[in-house]
Amino acid sequence: VQLQASGGGLVQAGGSLRLSCAASGRTFSSYAMGWFRQPPGKEREFVAAVGESGRYTVYANSVKGRFTISRDNAKNTVYLQMNSLKPEDTAVYYCAADLSGTDYVTISEYDYWGQGTLVTVSS
Repeated sequence: VQLQASGGGLVQAGGSLRLSCAASGRTFSSYAMGWFRQPPGKEREFVAAVGESGRYTVYANSVKGRFTISRDNAKNTVYLQMNSLKPEDTAVYYCAADLSGTDYVTISEYDYWGQGTLVTVSS
């Protein structure tokens, strides 16, 4: 599986961004997808995940109500709509594929990773 993340950039606090992650190499609808982020000087952390069909989603408490994860299996793409952005959302955002689909939150459960896209939120 190859993953290509895009959509990062510089935005003011309160603004919005939409990240995209295009997948290839395996039937996209057969695995779950997640977004993680790594703030400067900190460890990578879970942000959101979506199940194979798109019906099941889960979010970190820090983004619940502000971020929305979705997927378009016809386009082999997963999205992360980020609204009401805060400076603490500044990070490199990574998309990842979970082929087993049993634990959407744990980093080690993910099998493939994209290259990351930088999101910077200014105050």
